[in-house]
Amino acid sequence: MSDSYIWTTIIVLGIGTYLIRFSFLGLIGGKDLPDWALRHLRYTAVAVLPGLIAPLVLWPAATDGEVDPARLSAALVTFAVGLLTRNVIAAILCGGATLFGMIWLLGAY
Repeated sequence: MSDSYIWTTIIVLGIGTYLIRFSFLGLIGGKDLPDWALRHLRYTAVAVLPGLIAPLVLWPAATDGEVDPARLSAALVTFAVGLLTRNVIAAILCGGATLFGMIWLLGAY
């Protein structure tokens, strides 16, 4: 690929990203959103996070795509603690402790 092609791609993607963000922040930023839109926006993180986390748990690059018991148990503990306590910080801390504890116990790394 030529340098001009790469730079053109970078500039076009940058303009596209700017326009997408401006359409939400610039055009709607000073106005109050309707209640139905605010209700839907509350669930954005709940909809996005499983899509980001599932591949890291089920097909981790660190193990060449093999299911790793340490990561799977950490994900299950994080989910359970989050569900039981409704506390994000507690869920993250317990999941992290489980991950590092399982890695240490299994001697995986």
